[in-house]
Amino acid sequence: MKKVHFPALGILALASILGACSHKTDVRTELEKTATALAQDEKTQPAPAPPAPDPQTAAAVENPLPAEPAAVPAATPAQQMQQALASYKTGQLEDAVTRLQKLRAMPTLTAQQRMAVQDSVAAVMNEVYEMAAKGDSRAIAAVAQYEKMQTAPRR
Repeated sequence: MKKVHFPALGILALASILGACSHKTDVRTELEKTATALAQDEKTQPAPAPPAPDPQTAAAVENPLPAEPAAVPAATPAQQMQQALASYKTGQLEDAVTRLQKLRAMPTLTAQQRMAVQDSVAAVMNEVYEMAAKGDSRAIAAVAQYEKMQTAPRR
């Protein structure tokens, strides 16, 4: 009967655990994965139905006021994620952080979309904090912007 060497097994187990802990998420990959997920979700979701007219809207149609300039349509979550990814890739960390924070606050995200965005925010902020600790001025500004947005009162 062979004798099992427990210290050797313990060292092997410890090495595999430490190796797994040192796995660093590639930020670009995480952002691209989220952008892809948001774009796919956008394609599979039905277009929102127009809201039912209310009595005030009906009265406004009967007595129209002078035409107002058309509002610029809000960017979709997928478009906002693409913009955040582009900002990150070009080193505009403060803009990327701001876009991700705004995207994360969108009430229209599904649970899966929100989790994907949160994973991206975590990956970006992990890297930004590491860069800021090394003295990168862009990262320091991005951290300041992130913290400002975290503590700002919600509207």
